[in-house]
Amino acid sequence: MESLSKSSIFKLKENGTNVKTEIMAGITTFVTMAYIIFVNPNILKLAGMNTQGVMGDAAAGIGFEDPIVGAVFVATCIAAAIGTFIMGFFANLPFALAPGMGLNAFFTYSVVMGLGYTWQEALAAVCISGMLFIVLTITGLREAIVDAIPDSLKRAIGGGIGLFIALIGFKQAHIIVSNPATLVSFGDFTKPEAIVPLIGLVIVGVLMSRNVKGSILIGIVATTLLGIPFGITNVPDNFTWSIPSLKPTLFALDFKGLLNLGEASLLGALMSVITVVISFSLVDMFDTVGTLIGTGAKAGFLDENGKLKNMNKALFADAIATSIGAFIGTSTTTTYVESASGVSEGGRTGLTAVTVGVLFILSLFLAPFVGIVPAEATAPALIVVGVLMMTSVKHIDFEDFTEALPAFLTMAIMPFSYSIANGIAAGLIFYPLTKLVTGKGKEVHPAIYILAVLFILRFTILPH
Repeated sequence: MESLSKSSIFKLKENGTNVKTEIMAGITTFVTMAYIIFVNPNILKLAGMNTQGVMGDAAAGIGFEDPIVGAVFVATCIAAAIGTFIMGFFANLPFALAPGMGLNAFFTYSVVMGLGYTWQEALAAVCISGMLFIVLTITGLREAIVDAIPDSLKRAIGGGIGLFIALIGFKQAHIIVSNPATLVSFGDFTKPEAIVPLIGLVIVGVLMSRNVKGSILIGIVATTLLGIPFGITNVPDNFTWSIPSLKPTLFALDFKGLLNLGEASLLGALMSVITVVISFSLVDMFDTVGTLIGTGAKAGFLDENGKLKNMNKALFADAIATSIGAFIGTSTTTTYVESASGVSEGGRTGLTAVTVGVLFILSLFLAPFVGIVPAEATAPALIVVGVLMMTSVKHIDFEDFTEALPAFLTMAIMPFSYSIANGIAAGLIFYPLTKLVTGKGKEVHPAIYILAVLFILRFTILPH
């Protein structure tokens, strides 16, 4: 312990902290974000990441007896651990990484279900976005791109993803169901599949309101247990204690198929791929930078210019983790806002992150329990995460219509069109338009005009 305190790797004394504080901070961060090991396999298996290759609700009942779903669980833990280790050892910052909420929904509902890519092709797109990030980070262009995007759109993207994730949660909870007359309506609250997640939502809501650490994780476990007598949770007769194999998703990326979309022209297919990669990249970029700046400010890591120390190293950790995660079988890995919980407990160095990484590795042994968690138990978590992501909206200037309209369209179109990419595209098209017609065109970065034109072509002229 003493040698670790003096370690030049983490510089604990220089940062006014100690081993005990850092480890406790790491445990706190892990508990608040561990819900991802339950939620991520449940979302990605709906993209056909299961042996049957079935997309949608038909796959919802599959547990870890399915080798591909088990592999996604393992990939989730390993990608989180690797990314967090890099953040800890390389950037020496107390931030944790894992496959991102919103990004996994985009992977499933927009890229696979919406655009018709296979999950293998979607993994290839994730890998490309990760490699692109590595190049942009090394050259310093990543920060420049972030600066080019209007602040209102950055915040609107976060809010829109929150609404989109909440809609998915309401659907999985059977609180919102389809209705041919009104498009959507309330579900039947006399049925167990709606009663159980609704009680789970109450549990998580009460715990969150009382600031209980690990509220979401506790809620998932409680809802899973509650689902047993209701017949929602299927408990196997025998638990298999072995860690699932990673082989079904390891190196399963399909780069060749990514450009082969049936009858679409090569140019149309290329634009579709560019749209997917840009969307993956923008969501991850704003998610990561927002978390780093927001949490860094709370920890006192920002300099007088508002720059985070070791920012490029932190972004590099994020980019590497995304690429590695794609190779082993999971959607985009990103920096988690839940890292703020560890920072609030005194975490100031990479030792906090390393602690989180170790706990993700140990989580591999939870596979038998994670495999029985039904979609109804993770639904409350999705709804609450949606609530948390809406906090960014309060910083949007809705009094200025040139800011309000693009931001609103970004947020509204995501859930209404069931596509994060469509929401981003709408915002990037209408932002320069509203600025131009009001004589404020010079406020818009040239890159935004280019993106707007590309998205207009994508939705109108080019085959897709």
